[in-house]
Amino acid sequence: MRKGLLDPKVDFVFKNIFGSEKHPEILISFLNAILQPAEPIVEVEIKGTDIAKHFIEDKYSRLDIKAVTSHQEIINIEIQLKNEHNMVKRSLYYLSKMYEEQLGEGDDYASLKRTICINILNFKYLKTEVFHTGYRLKEIQSNEELTDVIEMHFIEIPKLPKDSDETDMLVAWTEFLKDPESEKVRNLELTIQEVREAKSELIRMSNNEEQRAMYEMRAKILKDKVSALNKAREEGEVIGIEKGIEKVARALLDVLDDKMIATKTGLSEQEIAKLRQEQLANKS
Repeated sequence: MRKGLLDPKVDFVFKNIFGSEKHPEILISFLNAILQPAEPIVEVEIKGTDIAKHFIEDKYSRLDIKAVTSHQEIINIEIQLKNEHNMVKRSLYYLSKMYEEQLGEGDDYASLKRTICINILNFKYLKTEVFHTGYRLKEIQSNEELTDVIEMHFIEIPKLPKDSDETDMLVAWTEFLKDPESEKVRNLELTIQEVREAKSELIRMSNNEEQRAMYEMRAKILKDKVSALNKAREEGEVIGIEKGIEKVARALLDVLDDKMIATKTGLSEQEIAKLRQEQLANKS
């Protein structure tokens, strides 16, 4: 009995297709579709392509894609199946971290490269109606752009209109992520080489028993993570939002640092530090 294709929206599969050194042309096509640069990206250097088993099993790990383009832009791509909330703050944290990490002691600020964070969401999150939005630093009144040195994009897959122009490459890639077995994607395969290669890689992964097992493990872990967060939020509604957030923060003390917990919960780092002190006191 033929098994269906793996879901390319699960981060393990997405990283293997779009973040593989074996077929960089897929990522190049995807980035050009999103960024629409005046001069197309022609090369990418993909970072951290190995996916160790402990990353698959860790529900707090991020199987995102990191790359440097031929324009010397630093790119991070993350895909999210479920709304874990705090998405904007979380993305800003990673974006600022990527920007800051470029400089070593004594380095000149002039050497800082354009840094871009791309979030692909399988849920509606922003108030806008369009499925693709991009943000930069702009003046509040005049809308004058201060700089394009940092940039954040959101692709909300459920907002893709049914009658979208499939000759638009971003529409084509979003259709692939939405349903790689659809008639639309089968037609796109006939005319777009990169989509055809992505579909071939997805078929190869789907027919590989070891990778299918890793996919199923990862999908279950991500589902359990969302269920745990949802349960904590439900309990928070019963005992009070403040206590619920505090409970989530306490549960994360052993797995995340204070900055990350603050980003995920909205608590201050001082509040997190106090909870950590209480935890140490209880253990002693």
